Amino acid sequence: MRRFRPALRDQGVTEQQWRILRALAHGGPMEVTALAEATFLLAPSLSRILPDLEARGFISRRQLDSDRRRALVSLEPAGLKLIAEHAPDSEALYAEIARTFGAERLERLLVLLRELEQSLGEAEPLSEERVPGAQPTRRRRRA
Repeated sequence: MRRFRPALRDQGVTEQQWRILRALAHGGPMEVTALAEATFLLAPSLSRILPDLEARGFISRRQLDSDRRRALVSLEPAGLKLIAEHAPDSEALYAEIARTFGAERLERLLVLLRELEQSLGEAEPLSEERVPGAQPTRRRRRA
């Protein structure tokens, strides 16, 4: 992300905001919980980010008729325009990474990362005792 941040800053968005916009561009309108999962953002973080994106006209939210507690988030034309404006910079950076690291190696890495994500999604979370090199968390004593 270090290479992408300056271009995102120039567009006036954070990494998290960009992930939201990209997820909506690729997946279409989503419920907030699905959007949190797609962007790897915690629901409280997403709840803080969405109002700004909505105020800037990049997204819209509407409550579902079937359950007023749930909301559907959609990309608006301004969000699509922002993605289109940033796409050439983003593609150039991806091309530079592929040239530097090697396109075949990059593809292998992406496949391995997808496999890791899938296997971790199916596995139990690791406790600290099972993570190699993890430092135990110290618990505070209550006074």
